Amino acid sequence: MFLRRLTFAAALTLGVTAADADPNFWKHEWPQTDFSTTTVDNWVEIMSGGPPKDGIPAVDDPQFITVSDEDRLEAREAVVTVELDGERPRAYPIRYLMWHEIVNDRIGDMPVSVTYCPLCNSFMVFDGRVDGRELTFGVSGKLRNSDMVMYDRQTESWWQQAIGTGIVGEMTGTELTLLPTWMESWQEFSTRNPDGLVMAQPSFPRQYGRNPYVRYDSSRRPFLYNGEMPPHDIAPLMRVVRVGDKAWTMERVREAGEITEAGVTISWASGQASALDQSSVAEGRDVGTIRVRDASGNDVAHDVMFAFAFHAFWPDGEWMLGG
Repeated sequence: MFLRRLTFAAALTLGVTAADADPNFWKHEWPQTDFSTTTVDNWVEIMSGGPPKDGIPAVDDPQFITVSDEDRLEAREAVVTVELDGERPRAYPIRYLMWHEIVNDRIGDMPVSVTYCPLCNSFMVFDGRVDGRELTFGVSGKLRNSDMVMYDRQTESWWQQAIGTGIVGEMTGTELTLLPTWMESWQEFSTRNPDGLVMAQPSFPRQYGRNPYVRYDSSRRPFLYNGEMPPHDIAPLMRVVRVGDKAWTMERVREAGEITEAGVTISWASGQASALDQSSVAEGRDVGTIRVRDASGNDVAHDVMFAFAFHAFWPDGEWMLGG
């Protein structure tokens, strides 16, 4: 299914030309977007991922059930964990984010957008407030450096998911606040939070629990990516732990078990399945769980993304190779 989906998307994008990448070509679909304000130097960088605007539907106002009522998830399945002070912990299963990529939620008084880009393995949870204004997000259907381009429904500005920054329109240059969340196994979350909440299955006709990108994270090259490959002979689809503009390879962290550098402590623990390996998100190989904390033991905002995406968005970033 992965190959069929990618072949279909590639067929749609092989014909991309300079004319196709002209914003005038997109204005019929994006009449409210201000294309004159942008940080994009070359419009050819932006490609169609296949589906049109909202062809991958974001989930709004998700429903939740208690940990004890959840009977679909398997122990090693990946979830995005959000634990905010004073609020019940929430788990957002990757089996749902795989098909929707954005979940717009509200935790207490805070609007949050939980995002996941399968092609970059980037999971980011944003505070939806910008200068006193609340934003909700949808999937544009566009990719840049193989990463999802989101849009906000209030101004129809475009945002780069991996960096949480507006790149086209009124919100160009605006940065969203990244929350200190992490990805872990369902067993880890449910054991630590027996009174927690987990997102309920959305009411869309999707094959939840199936991975449409079978063996993608074992591929030699990323899909719809024409940029430079990572330096230091790092495989483009190796997972790296990104904190700010620094990246540690998952291999190095796994071998060490724990690394303290650059003001943070990064730990690795086994038990989390790769959602981008086997046809079942619960049966992928063990890629482990990463936690990042500061010197006081507080969780630090970070991402676990593919190496090519880090290099694309942080070309001058620091590779923490040790030695």
